[in-house]
Amino acid sequence: MSSNIILTGIKPTGDPHLGNYLGAILPALDMARQNANEKKYFFIADYHALTTVKNKQELLEYRHKIAATWLSFFEGIDHCYFYFQSQIPEIFELYWILSCFCPKGLLNRAHAYKALVAKNIDQGYDPDRHINHGVFSYPVLMAADILLFHANKIPIGPDQKQHVEIAIEIVKNLNKIMDKKIPLPEPIIDTSNNLVIGIDGQKMSKNYNNTLPIFSDEKELKKRIGKIQTDSTPLGEPLNPDNCNIFKLFSYIASTDEIANLKQEYQSGTIGYGHAKKYLLSAYKSYFESKKNKYDAYMANKASLEHALNTSSKSVKEIANAHLKDIKMAIGILA
Repeated sequence: MSSNIILTGIKPTGDPHLGNYLGAILPALDMARQNANEKKYFFIADYHALTTVKNKQELLEYRHKIAATWLSFFEGIDHCYFYFQSQIPEIFELYWILSCFCPKGLLNRAHAYKALVAKNIDQGYDPDRHINHGVFSYPVLMAADILLFHANKIPIGPDQKQHVEIAIEIVKNLNKIMDKKIPLPEPIIDTSNNLVIGIDGQKMSKNYNNTLPIFSDEKELKKRIGKIQTDSTPLGEPLNPDNCNIFKLFSYIASTDEIANLKQEYQSGTIGYGHAKKYLLSAYKSYFESKKNKYDAYMANKASLEHALNTSSKSVKEIANAHLKDIKMAIGILA
């Protein structure tokens, strides 16, 4: 029997970018390789995306892009399950059950909700302006994602740590009446990449439109790299790699030797920022090339993509149904 069950998901709210890769995909990939014989759940959190995405065509496209991304990176790794969150209705049934075991005060203290309330107050608006219930109860749905599969290893970014902590508090309450106790989840955070910068030097985020997409074509990638902000150091003078956004982005996807070589060129004064951007473009294309070929093949054949997710989700549904049945028996819904 597996000692660890790994689970993580990505919201389909935009094109998959370098921040998604370093913050979610790469840590999950490392864990999957290190735990070859354990169960691993990787899902597309399309219902979570509804808190912000309200356009039908956008959501359909983003769902496929994230699904193709998961499959492209994890092809050939055993014991992996891929599914759309929306394919597993048991998650949403459990979401309501957990809502009845979740103190409202826990959700009042959620960082994302508090930040939105504080912003409204600062701007003189009603505290709950433009905050839908999905935003408020988001941590409960995330708890259902995790607890339904008895997942105990949850690779996440630092900003999601509190959500896993909320899931722990909820399951402690639920376990008081459970004969078969649900394991407490543990957040697994890769501290080596707490902040992935975007092309403007801020945290890489779709909200800031400062991302480097993983699978964009060369023309679009070159355009985005061309927008990376730099200082006014003229060609012929040494460049400082320590405060250069190009160098930092290069360091995310280059080898130790490549980083050392570029640093030497910076300090020698033999290159300018235009040359550095060309190096970044070349390294970026090379790093993701094999995965991009797989991704493009999936995106060119949506029927094949849907089939792969549907096939994988059959096993997921069976596990979800069995675990939900245990919970429903414990609360008195089933005899």
